[in-house]
Amino acid sequence: MWSLSQVVVNNIAMTTTHDLDFYEWTQAQAKFLQLGQLDLLDLRNLAEEIEDMGRSEKRTLESRIEVLIMHLLKWEFQPNLRSRSWELTIKEQRLRLQSLLDDSPSLKPHLISRLDRIYKLAVIAAERETGLNTFPEICPFAIAQILEG
Repeated sequence: MWSLSQVVVNNIAMTTTHDLDFYEWTQAQAKFLQLGQLDLLDLRNLAEEIEDMGRSEKRTLESRIEVLIMHLLKWEFQPNLRSRSWELTIKEQRLRLQSLLDDSPSLKPHLISRLDRIYKLAVIAAERETGLNTFPEICPFAIAQILEG
């Protein structure tokens, strides 16, 4: 894809490249790593991007749990309105969550520590969708119930 000389030339303005063309910057960083040219790495931006990747995984986890809990609340508190769509959303979110936790098992303690906050957001979403305001203040579901049913 790139010759070594192109990679070295691109490193001259690595900070600018990160800011102006993120994809190109990622490719250059990967190439430096593959070639063992650690002295050419943009360490500051690389460290920030790795941290951002971790935060992104946590946000994805929280968002999926929130959607799942919202649908579990709707399922529990509106049994007469249960639909195949809700059932499939619950199944889909559980599968996606399991995949995420399989790839990053260290996220599970984060989920446990943030469950109260995530639950409050799920209640707001459920109230918005249902018009109900009778959901419990404390999450009525154990982690195992949320993740496995």
